[in-house]
Amino acid sequence: MVLYYDTHIRYSQMYRFTDKERYVQIKEDLENIQRLGILIKAITCDGHPAILKAIRLACKEVKVQRCLVHIHRESNIWLRKKPVNQHSIELKRIVNLIFKIKTNNDKTAWIKEFNDWYQLNKKHLDEKKKNHESGRWWYRHKNLRRSAVMIKKAIPNMFHFLKDPDIPKSTNNIESFFGHMKDTLSIHRGLSYKNRRAFIQWYLHFKNQSRT
Repeated sequence: MVLYYDTHIRYSQMYRFTDKERYVQIKEDLENIQRLGILIKAITCDGHPAILKAIRLACKEVKVQRCLVHIHRESNIWLRKKPVNQHSIELKRIVNLIFKIKTNNDKTAWIKEFNDWYQLNKKHLDEKKKNHESGRWWYRHKNLRRSAVMIKKAIPNMFHFLKDPDIPKSTNNIESFFGHMKDTLSIHRGLSYKNRRAFIQWYLHFKNQSRT
């Protein structure tokens, strides 16, 4: 289920059942939300390519805030809990400073530290090795590079919340909402697929009713 949730009024504006995050569907949803007269000020998301493409096509003027929790979590997964490579150790230290950024000065200092690290280690990140079976070339330090590139691409949209406190810096609120819904649904494990969908629809309906 893709859910469009207003964190300030704790209201589900729209939802869609689907098999995956598809940009065509998300684009259509965003356009429909705006046709209903809802002004979208900003969107906080995990940075899935389909979501970013849909936003770019449906409401390109809207600010996109990348979820800091997601960036932190994904980076720490790729860099491992206890990295042994010095490059990874240093990047992990920088990543773990994300939640300490409270001011524009903090942001500027953090971005500089990350960019300095990136430039210093760019040659290392770009190292490749050849797979003798397939003949293809692969990045030698795949997970380290994945983390670094993700952060570098996300930086322009990581800190909108500093200028506007109404913009959530993470998707924690909706994750909490989903967690409670899953806990409630788990009580009814025997429901068929059709009835599970109906249960979710009624759950969202009554949650919205409680906010009106």
